[in-house]
Amino acid sequence: MTAGNFSTEIEFVLVGLTNRPELQLPLFFLFLCIYIVTMVGNVGMILLIIASPPLHTPMYYFLSSLSFVDFCYSSAITPKMLVNFLGKRNTIPYFKCMAQLFFFVVFVVAEGYLLTVMAYDRYVAICNPLLYNTIMSYQVCSLMVAAAFTLGFISAMAHMSFMMKLSFCKSHIISHYFCDVLPLLNLSCSSTKINELLLHVIAGFNTLVPTLAVLISYAFILASILRIHSTEGRSKAFGTCSSHLMAVVIFFGSITFMYFKPPSSKSMEQEKVSSVFYTTVIPMLNPLIYSLRNKDVKKALRNSFREREF
Repeated sequence: MTAGNFSTEIEFVLVGLTNRPELQLPLFFLFLCIYIVTMVGNVGMILLIIASPPLHTPMYYFLSSLSFVDFCYSSAITPKMLVNFLGKRNTIPYFKCMAQLFFFVVFVVAEGYLLTVMAYDRYVAICNPLLYNTIMSYQVCSLMVAAAFTLGFISAMAHMSFMMKLSFCKSHIISHYFCDVLPLLNLSCSSTKINELLLHVIAGFNTLVPTLAVLISYAFILASILRIHSTEGRSKAFGTCSSHLMAVVIFFGSITFMYFKPPSSKSMEQEKVSSVFYTTVIPMLNPLIYSLRNKDVKKALRNSFREREF
């Protein structure tokens, strides 16, 4: 039996967030609550946007796509984490581990590009309002969303094509709570130079390009807002961008901390905290940010409750 074939038959052991038994149950209930809020918030956001005609605009079409991505990539990680809090031996078969890694990469990359598309949407709405409906047509919006998912799929396939060539004949204990790229590379007894290069290229491209695009969009937005003479107009323009800008800072900030730290500062405990933030907390925060800080969403929610009362 070759080393590669042996790797496909192994089971990995997930260390989890902590090895302290007294914390397992409290953490289970904490993350169960986070997951429930995430599911309710994102599914609720999607249904609200579908059911409310005033929200049938490009901005909310992108927001519903973002909610779908948050729903999916939280579901790729959190249920297994919850099971592991209650289990004695937290194993995951090789192919399930690869599947978890694949879907995680697809959706986390797609999220980054969706946030970029939403920044461009705000740029067009504020800087070219007269051409907004022409530029942001349904076909263009659909192509942008499809491109975000396609880039996520390509990134995941690139990782998987090289990850599945590795042999895992060392320890099978993953010092993490899910199958991420870096912890898996640490277990391989094959050369991981290509995988590490690929990780830096893909992570760098999928972080740098969206970040630059968002910064350029908001530079033009800020310049346009400063030309608005009325205080009310400026406030309204800032209001349409504040929720999105907050989501962008939280998402790309945690991703950058995770994958672009200096080698000397790498700590698995820090990586776990950062990973928890963008795999479980951010998918929960996004619908809350957009619902609590968005007047249109709050109005649609009030109208929905009023209709139910009648």
